[in-house]
Amino acid sequence: QLQLVESGGGLVQPGGSLRLSCAASGFSLVNYAIGWFRQAPGKEREGVSCVNRNNGHTEYAESVKGRFTISRDNAKNTVYLQMNSLEPEDTAVYYCAAVFSTSYYCARHGGSYPHWGQGTQVTVSS
Repeated sequence: QLQLVESGGGLVQPGGSLRLSCAASGFSLVNYAIGWFRQAPGKEREGVSCVNRNNGHTEYAESVKGRFTISRDNAKNTVYLQMNSLEPEDTAVYYCAAVFSTSYYCARHGGSYPHWGQGTQVTVSS
């Protein structure tokens, strides 16, 4: 059974850092593009970042460019989201999602992804 499990969320002060992990089980991530999404209370889901199947192409939302970095370790079947200089506006539940794709590009539109994790809470507050 294909499963994605996020971890690494928590409470952090403004300016702090967190690294989220998205571990896959039941399948290999090798031919999957991965996206990170977030949803804050009362707000629409936002595509934060994505990476293609071989780390050759990444995309970021304008709100996180220069602060967040997505990467993947196919040997560990895991994708990461390093989040630095966190702001209160980054508070949300963060989800990873996967789609089988051999494209060079990746998508930050949630509708493109059929497989989702359960989410991990990130709270940025002093």
